[in-house]
Amino acid sequence: MKYRTLGRTGIKVSPYCLGAMMFGAVGNPDQDEAVRVIHRALDAGVNFVDTADVYSSGESEEIVGRALKGRRDRVVLATKAGLGMGSGPGGPGSTDPNASGASRRLLVRAVDDALRRLGTDYIDVFQIHRPDPDTDVEETLSALTDLVRAGKVRAIGGSSLPASEIVEAQWAAERRGLERFRTEQPPYSILDRGIEREVLPVCERYGIGTLVWSPLAQGMLTGRYRKGRPAPDSMRARHGFGHLADERRLDAVERLVPVAEEAGLSLTHLAMAFAIAHPGVTAAIIGPRTLAHLDDLLAGADTTLSDETLDRIDAIAPPGTDTGRLDMAYDTPAVQRPALRRRATAERAAA
Repeated sequence: MKYRTLGRTGIKVSPYCLGAMMFGAVGNPDQDEAVRVIHRALDAGVNFVDTADVYSSGESEEIVGRALKGRRDRVVLATKAGLGMGSGPGGPGSTDPNASGASRRLLVRAVDDALRRLGTDYIDVFQIHRPDPDTDVEETLSALTDLVRAGKVRAIGGSSLPASEIVEAQWAAERRGLERFRTEQPPYSILDRGIEREVLPVCERYGIGTLVWSPLAQGMLTGRYRKGRPAPDSMRARHGFGHLADERRLDAVERLVPVAEEAGLSLTHLAMAFAIAHPGVTAAIIGPRTLAHLDDLLAGADTTLSDETLDRIDAIAPPGTDTGRLDMAYDTPAVQRPALRRRATAERAAA
């Protein structure tokens, strides 16, 4: 395994990061198998594991903690908070208005709870799961700085932050003498290349390490989702994600299949090799549910793509553009809230 430096943290990580979203009730409820998957990945040289409190309402963190007993010091452990415990697929939900976001109130408790579930006394990389427009970034960074100084967290980062918010956070940290975001976790795949336009260049400029999520485009780049064929029985299909049936994305997949075949690769290996080929990407998060899924992904870990193959991919999915859109991609409040785009509505609300 060839390791890479995570931004300017000095921490060395594998180019594949083991994502733990599928461990627990939402993905694979067999905790023993999930532990075996984690151990297999570690034995193969993967030293980077990413989870979140919202995954199966904390169960994923508990499984990861169980798997890392006796191995914790050799693993770079990342987790996230801010979406709200129980708010994910299959979760019990929450009526607490303060259960999500990036406030000091939430983050201090979230870290303590994560440490307990993970069975550790420190988190290598603690991330804000999504931007929180209701909380001043200085408030968030101040709380995270205190957690770093308390020894509970080693480095901090964000996830799905727009380029402008990444820059704002860097400036706020410099002005106030606070810890700065050292990592960013954006979506990135052949079908989702929007971050190439601004996010990745900004991360490179500020020395921010990136661990990109959904390099297989939520399974669309595994070859299981094909135009004119029934969708497979999967967790994502059962939850009705619209991007899985997006004709633009399906058309692109059909054009990518022969590119992979002519390169002598599976579509999965083509997609993973693409994700870690960009110089602004530190690691790509893999999310296997079973040992078979993991073994297939690891089999392509040494794959590199020729310039000719990358040029053919660029012709199908142009650089800096998204083909369709992931349902779970982050939108700013200006896009989410109609009132912010309509002067008359805003004026009525203020009257």
